[in-house]
Amino acid sequence: MESEDPVLGAGILAADRLERANINPNTGLATDYLNHFNEVVMLLEMLPAMPDCAEDVLEWEPLDYESHFENSSFSDKQLAITAYHAAPVKLRTHLESRVAEIDAEVLAAQEKLRNAPDPSMVAAEIAEAATNVIKPLISVASGVIHGHVEPLETAPEGEAAQAEIDAMFA
Repeated sequence: MESEDPVLGAGILAADRLERANINPNTGLATDYLNHFNEVVMLLEMLPAMPDCAEDVLEWEPLDYESHFENSSFSDKQLAITAYHAAPVKLRTHLESRVAEIDAEVLAAQEKLRNAPDPSMVAAEIAEAATNVIKPLISVASGVIHGHVEPLETAPEGEAAQAEIDAMFA
């Protein structure tokens, strides 16, 4: 009989099953979630050449991890949600913080677009922010999904750092 709280690496969350579903077996997180952000970044970057993309940009709404999978065509969406709940809290929290930053930047771009008399007036500025601000945030979120947490300014060094990493995957 399976326990009520699945554990990464065992049972329904066995590493090979997660790998086949394109879910990181060490973190329980899937990069598919980032498609939600990659799509809007692509639209933001296209704005200077195609200002009529503004409508699509303005339709974009933030989605949390679970909502993304619940509304996606991802074949193993329930597995992705289950694995997310089994993921280390520190990683989930870190990912959610990065997602909040991405959401804030996209919402700010939408606000600029909404307030501009003509989308072409702000398109270049928005596209630049998408490339230079939002894309790097998505890269950091991808790193978290793969188990890499960006170091803090006062990050421990040496043995203390290794102990924190080991504790994350314990």
